[in-house]
Amino acid sequence: MRHPAMDPLPPLACGWPMSTYEDYARASPRYDETRVAVGTEIVLGAIAAGPVPLAGAAVLDAACGTGSYAAVLAPRVGSLSMLDADEGMLSVARRKLMHLKGVDFRLGRLQELPFEDSSFDAVTTNQALHHLGDEEGGDWAEHAKVLAEYRRVLRPGGVLVVNTCSQEQLRRGYWYYALIPEAAESLRRRYAPLTVIEQQLAAHGLTATGRFIPADAAIQGAAYLDGAGPLSASWRLGDSTWALATAEELEAMTKTVSSLEARGELDAYVAEHDAPREAIGQITFVVARSSGA
Repeated sequence: MRHPAMDPLPPLACGWPMSTYEDYARASPRYDETRVAVGTEIVLGAIAAGPVPLAGAAVLDAACGTGSYAAVLAPRVGSLSMLDADEGMLSVARRKLMHLKGVDFRLGRLQELPFEDSSFDAVTTNQALHHLGDEEGGDWAEHAKVLAEYRRVLRPGGVLVVNTCSQEQLRRGYWYYALIPEAAESLRRRYAPLTVIEQQLAAHGLTATGRFIPADAAIQGAAYLDGAGPLSASWRLGDSTWALATAEELEAMTKTVSSLEARGELDAYVAEHDAPREAIGQITFVVARSSGA
C-alpha cells in the first residue's frame, strides 16, 4: 500500500509564472483547504490610517492568490484591483469575488504592474516577494524592481503593506520545518531580511512606519496543528516550502512522522516544535507610506 505522502499530485506545468519554484496552477484548486488569511485587521488598520478614508480607498492586492485577503478587504474599501501572474489562482479568486461591486481582476507580473502611475491609495502584497527568485548573498534586484513598481502606482501619501516573514520566524515559527530542514533553509534564503526590505523601501521613496505581528495565528489555520498533515500531498499545498523538498527529504519526513505516530508521540513532537511560535509568530507585516503626503 502506498503511503499518502507518495501519492502523486497533478503533473507540473511547464513553468511557474508567479513563482520561481512553486507551481500554483497545480496548487490553486486545493490551496484554500489549508491556507487562511492571517492579520487582515492589520491590513485594514494600516489602510485606514492613510490619507483617504477606508471606505473610499482604491486598493491593489498584488499577488492576490486565491483572494482570501481580498474577501475581507473588498466589502470595506472603495475599490479593489486584484492582480496575480497565475491564472489558476486568479480564477479561484474570481469565483469568490466576482459578485462584488468595485472589484476587478488582472493577470500580470509584479515587476511590470499593468496600472498607471498614482493609481492607488494602498497596495497590499501577501507572502509573495520570496517567490521572485532572489536569494541571500545576492543584491535582491527583483525585490527592488517590485518595490519600485509598488511606489510608482501609489498616490502621494499612499500606504504599502508587505506581508512577509522575519528570519527568526522562518527558523522557529513552523513546527514542521524540523522535518524538512534543507527545504526550510532553502526557503529562508529566499526571504529578504526585514532590514533589507526597509532599506529598499527607503531607496524607492517609501518610509517604513512599523512592523506588526499577529503572534497568535497560524497561516494554515486549524489544519496547521495536524501532526499527520505532512503525510498528505494536498495538505502540503498550503505551504510552498514543500515544493523545495527533495524526494529523499520527503521520504525521510514520512518515516519520521509515521514512526512518531505509531509510538503515540506525534502530538508531543508538534507541541515541542511549535512552542516558539506563540512568542514570535509566523508572519510580519511591514507598513510604509509613500512620499509626498
